[in-house]
Amino acid sequence: MLKNKGQTAHPFIHEVNLTALQRIQGLVLGVFLFPVRITLAVLFFLLMWPIARLRLAGLPESRRAEPVRGWRRWLFHHVMVFLSRAVFFCVGFLWVRVKGRQAGLKEAPVLAVAPHSSFLDMLVLSVTGLPIVVSRSENAKLPVIGALLEFNQSVLVSRKDPESRKKCVSQICERVTSDGHWPQMLMFPEGTTTNGRALIKFKPGAFVAGVPVQPVLLHYCSQPDTVRWTWKGLSWLGALWHTTSQIYSSITVEFLPVYTPSAEEKQNPELYAENVQKLMARALGVPATDYMMEGFPVQKLGNLSLPLEPPAQETLRLLHQQGFSKSRVESVMKDMIDSCHSGEITMVTADQLTTVLGLEEKQTAAKICSLYSKDDMVDLRQICLSVSAVSGFWSLESLIHTAFMWFDTDADGQLSAEDLSSLMGALLGIPQRSITEMYSALTSRGQPTEASLRDILLTHPTYRKVITEYLHFSGLEDGNHNGLPNGKTNGNNNGIYHGYRTTNRKTD
Repeated sequence: MLKNKGQTAHPFIHEVNLTALQRIQGLVLGVFLFPVRITLAVLFFLLMWPIARLRLAGLPESRRAEPVRGWRRWLFHHVMVFLSRAVFFCVGFLWVRVKGRQAGLKEAPVLAVAPHSSFLDMLVLSVTGLPIVVSRSENAKLPVIGALLEFNQSVLVSRKDPESRKKCVSQICERVTSDGHWPQMLMFPEGTTTNGRALIKFKPGAFVAGVPVQPVLLHYCSQPDTVRWTWKGLSWLGALWHTTSQIYSSITVEFLPVYTPSAEEKQNPELYAENVQKLMARALGVPATDYMMEGFPVQKLGNLSLPLEPPAQETLRLLHQQGFSKSRVESVMKDMIDSCHSGEITMVTADQLTTVLGLEEKQTAAKICSLYSKDDMVDLRQICLSVSAVSGFWSLESLIHTAFMWFDTDADGQLSAEDLSSLMGALLGIPQRSITEMYSALTSRGQPTEASLRDILLTHPTYRKVITEYLHFSGLEDGNHNGLPNGKTNGNNNGIYHGYRTTNRKTD
């Protein structure tokens, strides 16, 4: 993880620390309140199902692609707003405080809501009059949820399908620039839930059309803070249990003034999103960060994605739990290097990795595989390079040389953009899909050779941070751009300290 001044806490972890008294109180109240509240909420939720279906019943497909008008809107819309609010009332949100004024449709076609903390954030829909949302296409197949998305005339997107993403952007632009023909849209530009202690990088979807947006802030006021459901920490069921076990929960929905983009922001959605993020962060009193969720938490460095929790560090921790000493880990990495150099095998299954690592059981190997790949196979080069990089087993010169040899697929002494993507993915431990910016910087220095790669990693103002601040190779801050002297790590004790975690690395 990059070392920045005022380093913010990990935004994707939320733990609820309860006192003994709070635990007893939650248990006593929860035994009664949880089943009663959930039963009532489910009943109201199920009532919404047939009403949602009735709204578009009998309409041909062509009419369903147009905004609902007339009696179908005024008759069903207000009923659904009431039922939506009733669901959250039953869960324990007895009062909702509203600050500021919601802008009209023509003032701000888009409502940008942050921070996104939980599935309970959907409460904001009833407060804002059920604006259109963007949802995963898979959700349309779920009971009740599918009917509600149909009622909402939501924009559906499959994150795995590039064509679906393009269609989604096109639909968003068409609707928000329709001059009031379509209702307002509501989006959570963070794209995932966090603990609310920082705003992560906004995705540009809410800003691609270049229309004014109204920032909307969500403040959960109850203590303890049991609402947030993040990548690690309290589960969704735990969040629901603890929240419903409180006498009541409170939330404030704050409407900020409409943000009208400049001419430059209209042409640059990324800049527009960044400026709105900073404005909302100031209003919340939290940092605006460049953290993102790409299947796992990352921090952006140029177009590179740096994992907040490097797979290599977790691999070392798992091996340490299995009794591996520093020297044994280094020996295993050397065996992997030999295997990869000989071309015997690079892609392995969890069973094969168990043998390669010399483990007694498969479970640890399976966990290591899952850190690097969602498939059944993992690339040994990725494990070897990333673990060696964070451990300091090799000198920087050796690390770059070996990585270059392995990923120069044409063996012509030059890297293609695809080669660079694979190389940096192996070095950092996670896929690097957006490598264009770095490749352009590399080729601007001449041919994309090993010397050019070493030069950009040592001297480029952005990418040298991969070496100096992320991997923590020493000897570079003083202008030494010739790698590490004598193949050593400048007395860094191979970069491994108690428990395989470097002491000069800020933990997440």
